[in-house]
Amino acid sequence: MSETRFPTLTPETMTDEQRAVADAIQSGPRGAGLRGPFNALLRSPDLCNLVQQVGAYVRFKSSIPAALNELAICMAGRKWGAQYEFYAHRRLGIDAGLNPAILDAVAVGRRPSDMSADETLVYEFVTELLSTGQVSDGRYNAVMDRFGERGIMDLVGAVGYYSLVSMVLNVAQVQLPEGETPPLPPL
Repeated sequence: MSETRFPTLTPETMTDEQRAVADAIQSGPRGAGLRGPFNALLRSPDLCNLVQQVGAYVRFKSSIPAALNELAICMAGRKWGAQYEFYAHRRLGIDAGLNPAILDAVAVGRRPSDMSADETLVYEFVTELLSTGQVSDGRYNAVMDRFGERGIMDLVGAVGYYSLVSMVLNVAQVQLPEGETPPLPPL
């Protein structure tokens, strides 16, 4: 994977501040490597550190079940046309139990069929949030009844965080691994 706008940082080319943040990222739940947005984000070490902390919560500690969280993440990636984001989280969503057909529909901008009740709740909430920037009382109340106040905020957090990540990836022009086909066709 190469970034066309931000040359890949190495421990030797990083400042002490960048190296400290890179070490924090790699010693956390993501493991080794600075995949995705982090090579670009490290250009602003303080921002990168705060963003990576939010991301660690949103991805690994959310009250929203992993499969539903990944659905929301993939929907944010689709909204922003972030090929790398969708590529990486499609696989994580399937591993978490999402039916690949749901993600295939999201990829082409179509409402998935055969969703569970919880998948439908998340899909409708996130669709409305991403398309209008708001959520109607009906959608809010449905998610509130199922996941509570924390669930509402964790879902908004996932959409917001992965919208930011998607924009970073797009601005940085982060490429898919060699040989991978872009998963998102133009809409």
